[in-house]
Amino acid sequence: MTVRDYHPADAAALIEIFCAAVHAIDDSVYTPEQKNAWAPLPADVKFWQQRLAAKRPFVAVVDSKVAGFLELEADGHIDCAYVHPAYQGQGIGTALLKHAIAIADERRLGHLYTEASKAARDFFSKHGFSITAENEVHRAGQGLTNYAMQRKLVS
Repeated sequence: MTVRDYHPADAAALIEIFCAAVHAIDDSVYTPEQKNAWAPLPADVKFWQQRLAAKRPFVAVVDSKVAGFLELEADGHIDCAYVHPAYQGQGIGTALLKHAIAIADERRLGHLYTEASKAARDFFSKHGFSITAENEVHRAGQGLTNYAMQRKLVS
């Protein structure tokens, strides 16, 4: 597995990963209606192409296949962090996060922060993030709980 910078040719794979990862979340965590509001199908390809071009995420590749991605903003905000369901539990998310931490250290950022879904909360907790607030965001008439989380860095 390798982690590399985004290429525009990755867009279709990253859109698929986002949608597949959200829709694979157990219905007991987020309802089908909540998942459809979060990741409507079909995805808005133009929106995603523009977003990915602006955010320039890190991309995890396994056996020449794009398996996951993570967006790290200049201020230490981790926005999207998704792994395709076929690759979950194989260390892809951890590798992406470790890469982001290394980049954040190079940039001398004091902390990383994110808004983690219920599904991602334990992953970020396991990697040293603390919950600072519980939030409810609204998408297409659906309320979705997420958690503001932060990790201090030693730079």
